[in-house]
Amino acid sequence: MTDTAAPGARKAALAFIFVTVLIDILAFGLIIPVLPHLLKDFVGGDTVRAAYWVGVFGFLFAAIQFVSAPIQGAMSDRFGRRPVILLSCLGLGVDFIFMAVAQTLPWLLVGRVVSAMFSASFTTANAYIADVTPPDKRAQAYGMIGAAFGLGFIIGPAIGGHLGEVNVRLPFWFAAGLALLNFVYGLFVLPESLPVQRRTQRIDWQHASPLGSLKLLGQYRAIWGLAGVVFLVNFAHYVYPSVFVLFADYAYGWGSGDVGWVLGAVGILSVIVNAVLVKKIVGAIGERRALLVGLSCGVVGFTIYGFAPTGAIFLMGLPIMSLWALAMPSTQAMVTREVGPEVQGRVQGALTSLASLAGVVAPIVYTSVFAWFITPHAPAKLPGAPFLLAGMLLACAGVVAWRFARTHAVRQASPEEANTEAA
Repeated sequence: MTDTAAPGARKAALAFIFVTVLIDILAFGLIIPVLPHLLKDFVGGDTVRAAYWVGVFGFLFAAIQFVSAPIQGAMSDRFGRRPVILLSCLGLGVDFIFMAVAQTLPWLLVGRVVSAMFSASFTTANAYIADVTPPDKRAQAYGMIGAAFGLGFIIGPAIGGHLGEVNVRLPFWFAAGLALLNFVYGLFVLPESLPVQRRTQRIDWQHASPLGSLKLLGQYRAIWGLAGVVFLVNFAHYVYPSVFVLFADYAYGWGSGDVGWVLGAVGILSVIVNAVLVKKIVGAIGERRALLVGLSCGVVGFTIYGFAPTGAIFLMGLPIMSLWALAMPSTQAMVTREVGPEVQGRVQGALTSLASLAGVVAPIVYTSVFAWFITPHAPAKLPGAPFLLAGMLLACAGVVAWRFARTHAVRQASPEEANTEAA
């Protein structure tokens, strides 16, 4: 399952990884509409305190991923992608059961920390795609993974929202079942993508630490700017899990069922963009321009969200915001062109670690901004302020992309290859 594999084999492998990511997203999507409400129950129904704890949960989740993502990437380079994905699915399934039975806020927090440790399949899936897809097809392949995310968010939050109206813990049980089903699926169906001869001889512990992984990115000058875009885009994206549920409840009176339907609509639009438009638009204007168009649409969408006085106007921003999905497949494709297969896992782990670093700070920032702008002491009552902040971050990402993002036909040699050629 390499870049030289037969097209039929590549398509089969991509289908396997698509389903694996889809089921994982379904599991996570199920609990999105109910986790903030469960936290709100634990703090006696206080929205401001609930916003604080949503921020704490998001902070710890990202902090643990910041540490664990490069380790998982290094492990996939050493032992292959398949065992890392399987371990992730099994660990998540067991942990969702733990969260379903947690009776106190501290135990729920422990469960969330454990889920961060096992959330490896997304990082490894990106490396998997680079293993089995030629460079000129990777934006399309990453678009299909984006479609899996979108499809998962169509079904997951919609089901989770309605299950949550029956019992707030029921979505956790459903998510556990899906994650364990994914483990069984992968155990019997998912093929390995990284041949033994292309694996590292040992775990690269030097680059398996968070700071070491970021240093690894620094060895590839061509992806410095792209890494900055990844950081800013992910910082902006964290506004959704941080405040969307609380914002929708406060600003428009949407319950978990309403939130589920809205996230489902977001998922439908995301599937359309990733599965259909990414291939067409990237083919027509190239990866760099598609990235810039995606970021621009994100800025406009977040501006609409931030100032929307009614739920109807908020929904009008969804189609524009959906085109933001052009950005990440284009960015991922450009990054993978610059590094060889022997380090794809570590590079993808480093990028995930960078995204998690954004997530360490972002939930606290967004929930604090939201909480401040709904208090009587705020300069203006503006619950949509976190979305305006996210839009400003995307504008900054656009400037960085304009300056640094380039499409290369030939990848840059790895540091090891460069040293060999010099010798």
